[in-house]
Amino acid sequence: MFSKILIANRGEVAIRIIRACKEMGISTVAVYSTADKEALHVALADQSVCIGEPAPADSYLNAERIISAALITGAQAIHPGYGFLSESPRFAELCRKNNIDFIGPSPEVISLMGDKDRARQIMKEAGIPVIPGTDILKSAEEAKKAAAELGYPVLIKARSGGGGKGIRIVSGPEEMENAFHTAAAEALAAFGDGAVYLEKQIKPAKHIEVQILADETGNTVCLAERECSIQKGNQKLVEESPSPAVDDRLRDRMTRAAVKAAKTVGYCNAGTIEFLLDKDNNFYFMEMNVRLQVEHGVTEQITGIDIVKWQIRIAAGVPLSFTQKDVTIAGSSIECRINAAAVGKVSFLHVPGGPRVRFDSALWTGYQVPPYYDSLLGKLIVHASSREEAIRKMHAALCELVIDGVPNNIDEQLSIVSDRRFLSGDYNTDFMKERGDS
Repeated sequence: MFSKILIANRGEVAIRIIRACKEMGISTVAVYSTADKEALHVALADQSVCIGEPAPADSYLNAERIISAALITGAQAIHPGYGFLSESPRFAELCRKNNIDFIGPSPEVISLMGDKDRARQIMKEAGIPVIPGTDILKSAEEAKKAAAELGYPVLIKARSGGGGKGIRIVSGPEEMENAFHTAAAEALAAFGDGAVYLEKQIKPAKHIEVQILADETGNTVCLAERECSIQKGNQKLVEESPSPAVDDRLRDRMTRAAVKAAKTVGYCNAGTIEFLLDKDNNFYFMEMNVRLQVEHGVTEQITGIDIVKWQIRIAAGVPLSFTQKDVTIAGSSIECRINAAAVGKVSFLHVPGGPRVRFDSALWTGYQVPPYYDSLLGKLIVHASSREEAIRKMHAALCELVIDGVPNNIDEQLSIVSDRRFLSGDYNTDFMKERGDS
């Protein structure tokens, strides 16, 4: 097992990893930009290293500086968290070249699954259903011809990256020219790769993702599914597990498909297979996330399995100590992402408590939210014996959560969990748009 791990991230995910390491008796190294000098993850780590100026390119996205920090401090492994360098095959390869263990899959698998077009082809060849679509397109005219064959509406999707970047919905041929060029330009700016392809838009649809853990011996276990259909600007807002739309039979089908997908590419560590589910319970592979997911906490709540600790164990060569039959679902868990609407200073913070209420955050009273990074302030997670009880618990927790000084979306989240469609569980990816807030 590792004795020292460097966390190549910031904010709540860095704190989440530090806490797991402390419980495992592992020393931690935090890296930080000059804007994060007083951040909580810096204070909680055993050591800390400043790696540059506030801009991500000068700090959290600077692979060489992070590697240097690991070498200077004697860290044996690096945990990338999510975002920043977590899906960078180059960074994973740099770790390998410097004899530092990367806590995640191999550079080859990261590269393979980062090419969403190639990933779709691999899954199709493996017999896993994929959304009807095209190969990489060279022009808007080519996209128009392909869309006419697929049938509108279609999605233009970037080959690389994630986080909703490089995605455009096209409802008719008159929209294609502008959508094609803006999606390609956005993808090029965000990922350095402007290649895009088309997919048929499945409507109505639910966004269901399946969490897997896989060790070096090939043991692959599925930790149930998460419902992620409530999104705004292609960014998830609310997640819950298990999904109210998935029964035992469908869960078994999705589990087998997810495990097959992971085994097909030789996946090792924690990962997530993302599916679209149509109104007839047909599901289609969208992509594989080769990192820890923001919403991993809801899966931990219902399974009792600490995903971050298992990421570390797997990277250290420890085989899984359980099989698929050992995984059980206990109750229901819901997560609401609390996002900042603008930067500001936290003048007062009150975090809700009570049994099975969790707030993963890096906030403290007096903390100045910097303008350089993601807007996520924290993740409010509840767990209860039933979905109905979990919803009531979330409502109460949101009412109790206070973050003064920083405009945020607590009221919006209260509105969502009080909506009759959410209460019924009969909602899809158009939920926010139908509310007039997409």
